[in-house]
Amino acid sequence: KAYDITLSFLAESVKDGPFLTDGVNINSGFLDNLKTKEAMVKMIEWLEKNKIGRGAVNFRLRDWCVSRQRYWGPPIPMIECAKCGWQPVPEKDLPVMLPEVEDFLPDGSGKGPLNKVKSFVETVCPKCKGPAKRETDVSDPFVDSCWYFLRYPSVRSANSEQAPFDKEITRKWLPVNMYIGGKEHTVLHLLYARFITMVLRDMGYLDFEEPFKRFFAHGLMIKDGAKMSKSKGNVINPDEYIEKVGADCVRMYLMFLGDVRLGGDWRDTGINGMFRFINRVWSIYQKSELMDCGGGCEGVPEGMPQLLHKTIKKVTEDLENLHFNTAISQLMIFMNFVAQAGKMPRGAAEKFLILLAPFAPHIAEELWSILGHSESIFAAQWPEYNEAMVKDETIQMPVQINGRVRAILTVSADISEEEAKKIVMSDVTILK
Repeated sequence: KAYDITLSFLAESVKDGPFLTDGVNINSGFLDNLKTKEAMVKMIEWLEKNKIGRGAVNFRLRDWCVSRQRYWGPPIPMIECAKCGWQPVPEKDLPVMLPEVEDFLPDGSGKGPLNKVKSFVETVCPKCKGPAKRETDVSDPFVDSCWYFLRYPSVRSANSEQAPFDKEITRKWLPVNMYIGGKEHTVLHLLYARFITMVLRDMGYLDFEEPFKRFFAHGLMIKDGAKMSKSKGNVINPDEYIEKVGADCVRMYLMFLGDVRLGGDWRDTGINGMFRFINRVWSIYQKSELMDCGGGCEGVPEGMPQLLHKTIKKVTEDLENLHFNTAISQLMIFMNFVAQAGKMPRGAAEKFLILLAPFAPHIAEELWSILGHSESIFAAQWPEYNEAMVKDETIQMPVQINGRVRAILTVSADISEEEAKKIVMSDVTILK
């Protein structure tokens, strides 16, 4: 009977599942009232003090398979000779180029497709000059991509054929300012790229140890609440949407879905809103009165200069921090203002297009040309904002009494504490 009661009690205790997250320890002796992480530290200290164990950090690294049994990829420059064993391809014969083939599919033999190309496989041993066979596996793309950022800046240098990278060019352009990737990059590519860079630095080829100054992890793109996969048949083919609504619309919708760090949920209904915004921009530039004047011309809609400078500030800062969704939101706010005003100064129209260009390059370039510019919009100077123009003259000041908001007062943005108190204490609602 006691056994049954105990089981009943335990079942009731864990009916919602065991407590798995961080919490506060109870019924744990000297660990009582400690949070999980604090308790772990104290446990290790106790184990070390009593010479039962010691604290340690364990690192786990996946084995890296550097070869693939497929056609595409750099051939591994090794030759197998029955007499001399494995031999590297002589430097004068590098690089080993992929042969042109019609059938590049695997045949189930366990060997790569290159094994079927007799003219590629059969070669001469570089040591004894006897018959030999080439390696038919190719390198994993990671082998190249773990150092190609070192190669890119030097591709057009004078000695690009003699060395993988030019030291002077590398010193000027590297290390990379920002690395953007997903979870698989964090644990695989990024780690291997760091290893290779550190080795090259220890060998004296580089003067920096870390290849990337900053890592930015992007989130996962899903479709209607579910992860995209071929098996579910819900993978988005951007070509289909580009055909319907244009590349600018698809591009902006992807950036507007949400914080890039969290990813986004693609919904077909959502892209229609972005399509309407782009069409609105086009329509406004066709219908709005563009005033050719400087900053002091008459008839400029009230509040437009201030909003423009706030938009420049917001978009500039958001681009720097990859907050694309909020930058686009600010562009929409400005366009809504213009739509209601029905006109804007030509200078404002040009500045807006420059801000729009990183998000919708095609329509921005087209409208820039319509405004009479012969050079590309991407050769234009990025606009700067006036600090005085982005500062609000008034702000909304909520007043709480006993935790409840009793009034919201409009006050000067640079109001002092004493002035605020006087205004609050003279308000009829507050006095009541």
